[in-house]
Amino acid sequence: MPILFRFTFRSIAIHTQKRSRFHLHGRRMSTAPTPTYKDAIDALNSLQTNAAVLEAVRAAGVMLNPNAILEMIDYLRRVGLELNDLNVIHITGTKGKGSTSAFTDSILRAARPGWKTGLYTSPHLVAVRERIRINGEPLSEEDFTRYFFEVWDLLQKNTKACGCEVATTPFMPNYFRFMTLMAFYTFKQLKVDATILEVGIGGRSDSTNLVPKPIVTGVTALGYDHTRLLGEKLSQIANQKGGIYKEGVPALTVEQPEEGMSELRDCAVDQRASQFTVVETLPSTIQLGLAGAHQRSNAALAVQLAHTFLSITDQSYSPASDSNTSGAASTTQIGSVIEPLRSLPTSFLDGLRNAHWPGRCQTVLDPKHEGTKWFLDGAHTKESLACCLEWFVSPSVGLPGSSISDGHPARVLIFNCTSGRSGDDFLNTILQKTEEQLINHGSPEKKEEFFAKVIFCSNVTYTSGNFKGDLTSMAMSTTDNANLKTQREIEAAWNNLVPTYSGTVHVLPSIEDAVEEARKTLNVSVLVTGSLHLVGGVIEVAGLADRALSPKA
Repeated sequence: MPILFRFTFRSIAIHTQKRSRFHLHGRRMSTAPTPTYKDAIDALNSLQTNAAVLEAVRAAGVMLNPNAILEMIDYLRRVGLELNDLNVIHITGTKGKGSTSAFTDSILRAARPGWKTGLYTSPHLVAVRERIRINGEPLSEEDFTRYFFEVWDLLQKNTKACGCEVATTPFMPNYFRFMTLMAFYTFKQLKVDATILEVGIGGRSDSTNLVPKPIVTGVTALGYDHTRLLGEKLSQIANQKGGIYKEGVPALTVEQPEEGMSELRDCAVDQRASQFTVVETLPSTIQLGLAGAHQRSNAALAVQLAHTFLSITDQSYSPASDSNTSGAASTTQIGSVIEPLRSLPTSFLDGLRNAHWPGRCQTVLDPKHEGTKWFLDGAHTKESLACCLEWFVSPSVGLPGSSISDGHPARVLIFNCTSGRSGDDFLNTILQKTEEQLINHGSPEKKEEFFAKVIFCSNVTYTSGNFKGDLTSMAMSTTDNANLKTQREIEAAWNNLVPTYSGTVHVLPSIEDAVEEARKTLNVSVLVTGSLHLVGGVIEVAGLADRALSPKA
């Protein structure tokens, strides 16, 4: 099991002067103007933990905070929230938890168009408002600002919760905790009929894991990420993910490696889940709104989550009256079992087809540069990168549509990974999967020549060295950014892995620099991957937001 450790974030003390314009002694100053969206973003960013603190945590081998849930309960009490009536679908996993959440939300909106759904996910791509969605749409800037400062004021005013769980709870929550509290508060204020809640990291100690009895819980594909926090073994990671299973609540998952599956099954039994259901992948005949073969597993889990949710919460739900294609699932009985949905109603098919989740295996035509096509995927684990390359190195995506096609656009790779992840392993995965796909599709190309240009950049948004407010990250070391330490390490790894590379390699200080360099190549296909922060930055500076973020584009 991972070592447990409690760490008190100090960013509030560091930013007291910055935040004082919003509040004085727990009250918004009467002379202050009505707060703006920018004010909300500035205040939210003050809750981030800076790079020096995070590095000290890593160096100390710090792992999970044993008081995380108790501290969040204190914050809940200070805000005055009770969560069971939110009707929660709780989703975790290593790969695909965001996509599964998006599929689930889309299915419920199609099946129950009169309902109001709340969707909470992380991270965001371009605007932090994306994390909290109502009926599939991000909160407006006005609503975000309103609910943000209502929660902020409650925390400032109610300095102590009745029946405080942990005496050492920090006065203000960190960034993710605050956003989680705000999501709960917003969904309560708007009286949503269903809440789809995506875990941040892990599950057992995650800030979202506060709902005493969700309606249904699900775990997507397991893999190796955040191993310093969750453990090096798949069974340890599965134990953390399976921590969202609850007594009397259906526990669902997809096919997993045996080590992970065994641990998830044990979690379901130990926590007295009402049933443990293993969902099989949907057939290829079902049309999905999200590209990539791996999305069939995510979509299958979403189908069963929505089906289970409706079976429990809606007496009028009768899927058998409107079915026209097949899915499948296997069920292990623990208590009373809700049978899995084996024929999909038209509304479910509509929800799957219309699902939209930007920055995941997404193709966007450049509105400013004809002939430039962007391929966006925020893959940030070895497993998800393999899925990304399986999608990109395929006919009519990164390969010609047929074997008789004349040539193909030049290909550019823009890549970054955050400090603490192995750039060497990630690049090796990219190269190996590229080679495998080229062989599978009978292409004569070599992996070493697949990309004409490779760009490694930081996650800083603009050439000026500044961030867009919503994309500000204090987790990045100023020194590392200035020296491009991580990017130089990735460049060295690439040169070591591809010593005969005949293309050009660029190490650039910002996302804006990377976009400009990619656009220098005419008739080009640009793959952007390695980090959702990177993908969001590219959408922002390349002017892709209208096309990338809107489901109607």
